[in-house]
Amino acid sequence: MEKVVIIPTYNERENISNILHAIFGLGQGFHVLVIDDGSPDGTAAIVKELQTKFRDVLFLEERTGKLGLGTAYIHGFKWSISKGYNFIFEMDADFSHDPNDLQRLYEACKTGGADVAIGSRYVKGGGTVNWPWDRVALSKGGSIYTRMITWMPVKDTTAGFVCYRREVLEAINLDGIRFLGYAFQIEMKFASWKLGFKIKEVPIIFKDRKYGVSKMHKGIVKEGILGVLKLRWESIFKEYRVRIKNREGEEAAA
Repeated sequence: MEKVVIIPTYNERENISNILHAIFGLGQGFHVLVIDDGSPDGTAAIVKELQTKFRDVLFLEERTGKLGLGTAYIHGFKWSISKGYNFIFEMDADFSHDPNDLQRLYEACKTGGADVAIGSRYVKGGGTVNWPWDRVALSKGGSIYTRMITWMPVKDTTAGFVCYRREVLEAINLDGIRFLGYAFQIEMKFASWKLGFKIKEVPIIFKDRKYGVSKMHKGIVKEGILGVLKLRWESIFKEYRVRIKNREGEEAAA
């Protein structure tokens, strides 16, 4: 068991079967963990049905209520570490992330020297398709704002298509990650960078979803704006407490 793709879902019945077939159809040995937050549209039921077809490679964790993207990924990270996976991926269910790019992210970490590989829209060769102008402006503006405030050398700071080496997620105190939505992706990259892990951006083409509804809302954007300021403030004046476990099991700040 080397690599697992974590897919959080909430009302993705129109996409989930197709995305799972696409991933397993690659034939590259990816396992998938779907984390469903009580989707009223029956997303989890579809996954359960598919588990009979994709036995021992498709897993489902069901949670009660819509608990947020960040907590879903944290749940998935802990599950994946406990199961012994070495490469752990984040991915959306709606085909905005192309399954064919999974192998490129994997290779960036497996043989390309990266500890964290980001599917990036904003490096040479990357881009977006069929995205409304306001979403493009918000995303690009958010990444530029984050780089200016944090000095983090990542061009696509809010990217949600990521491969982590197991060691990165083991080093981060996952219970200390505070943000749930828009800022979660930023904080995970910031924590990885502060701990000295190597981050590599792999160009991807991001396509807007065809089915379902975007989960973006004003509260998530506000969290991102204020969260970045908080990360920078603590890193300068307090000490951003990214805790890592030493050999004695004690925690230290980076």
